Order: sequence, then C-alpha cells, then structure tokens
Amino acid sequence: MSLISVVVPLFNEEDNINKFYDSFVNVAKQIQNDYEVVFVDDGSTDTSLKIIKELAIKDNKVKYISFSRNFGKEAAIFAGLEQAKGDYVVIADSDGQDPIELLPEMEKLIITGSYDCIATKRKNRKGEQKIRSFFSNMFYRVFNKISKVKLENGVRDYRIMTKQMVKAITELKEFNRFSKGLFCWVGFKTKYLEFDNIKREKGTTKWSIYKLFLYSFEAITSFSTVPLFISSLFGILFLFVSLLIAGIYVFKTLFFGEIVKGFPTLICSIFLIGGIQLFCIGILGQYLAKLYTETKKRPVYIVKEKKL
Repeated sequence: MSLISVVVPLFNEEDNINKFYDSFVNVAKQIQNDYEVVFVDDGSTDTSLKIIKELAIKDNKVKYISFSRNFGKEAAIFAGLEQAKGDYVVIADSDGQDPIELLPEMEKLIITGSYDCIATKRKNRKGEQKIRSFFSNMFYRVFNKISKVKLENGVRDYRIMTKQMVKAITELKEFNRFSKGLFCWVGFKTKYLEFDNIKREKGTTKWSIYKLFLYSFEAITSFSTVPLFISSLFGILFLFVSLLIAGIYVFKTLFFGEIVKGFPTLICSIFLIGGIQLFCIGILGQYLAKLYTETKKRPVYIVKEKKL
C-alpha cells in the first residue's frame, strides 16, 4: 500500500481547521492508500497551532510544521513538499474552497500511472467580486502571452502529484517562488479536473487585491523577461520620437525661419519622458531586487517546532 501525504498550508485558520479535518477523514474512507496529513502553520497568531497539536494528539496520522514567523504561502507549500514522506503528495487549503471530495477520483487517476499530476481548476468565479475576477482573468491572459510557461485560467494549488514530480519541484531552491508556475515549468503530464467555485464559509481571505497585484507581478517577473524588453522598446521609441521632433524643428527654422515655441509642450514632454524613464528603472529594479534576495541565500522558511 502506498502512502499519500496531504500538505495543508495555513495562516490564521482557527475557524476552519477542525471542519477541514472532519471532512478529510470522511473522504479518506474512500481512498485506497494509507495517508498522513501534514499541516504547515505559517506563523499563525491565533489558536491555529493549538488546534493542530490537539488533532496530532488525537490522531497519529496528523503531523505538523510550525514556522518561526509568517513566511508566506509559497514557503509553506515548499516546506510541506520537502517534509512529505508519501509516494503521492496532495496540496489542499484548509479554508474549504478546495473540494476535498474530489480526492478519491484524483487518487484513482494518479495511481494508473498515466499522469504525474492531477490538478484542479475552477469552471467559473461565481460569488467572487467582479473587479477581483476581472483582474484575475487579465493576469492569466498577460502571463500566458509573455511567458513560455502556460497556466490554465482558474487553476488551483489543490492537486495530487507523484513523488518524482515533487522531488523535481523541491530541487528548485529559489527564494522567490510562484508555485503554479513551477508546477508547469518542471513539466510532467498533468490532467485538470474542473469544479464550480466554492465560497469561503468562515474567516476572511488573506489575499487582498493589493496583495494579489504584488503576487501577480512576482509571478510575471519570475517567469518572463518581457517587461525588460518592453522597457528597452520604450527607450528606442522615445529616442526615435525625439530625433524626429528635433528634425522637424531644424527643418522649420532653416527653411521657414520659424522661431521654436511651445514651453508647455516642452514641460509636458519632459514629464512624460521622465515618467517613462522612472517606470523602466522600476522594472529593472524589480529584477535586481530578485537577484539581490537570491544571492543572499537565506532559507525559504525557518521551522520553530514540528512533529513528523
């Protein structure tokens, strides 16, 4: 019998942990293999860790890792994948938005050996704020156009993977991580299961629109250098425009004796070009910041306590 490790990254989910555990235990009766549940507490400030410890005492199949502080979901996923002992590894959120009842079907598909990963994606975004859905859809469009890695729109972290695929992912030790992109980048054969969007029942999401924007920019700069190319194009474009304007003024002065006028135009041009320059410098700065954090070789996470 194989072992399935279920990795559950969480941060301040005290209202959802017990319900997730109860739902999983009911579903686990339908799976064919043995299992372990690895909760990864990402430095929660509520009673999440206490609840997890109580579950670990009650059920020896429950394991946990607790960080010294909040390192982010990407770090929690990475820690769970590194510490999982299973022949197959599942990633699932504890907030109820990942339909755990799909797990038996995912297991049946993965054990056939025809696939290395069974992932999930949402059919729709019912119940989600329209502005949030708009920006999410725009992100997938932009990302897929400028990156060689292609993401399925609505794809979730919720998936089951073979040990071979997990090993390939954990060998990527980069500090700036975008797991959805890494899952695709390593390759391997993946099948997607669709499900209707599920609203969070309790608690509030930790992902504000601002944080999602930063996360999307992190994703784009992790898997594409097109923003750098765009900044170069801006430079070439404005060089051409400036030469063209200079040529027009020289022509008018030499052949028509026209005095160059237009102080407001000059000021607007300076501000426009200055803004474009700052924009391009900002893009360059983001890539330099990534290089800076990677060269320091700091660990992706620090474990305060664990039971594995």
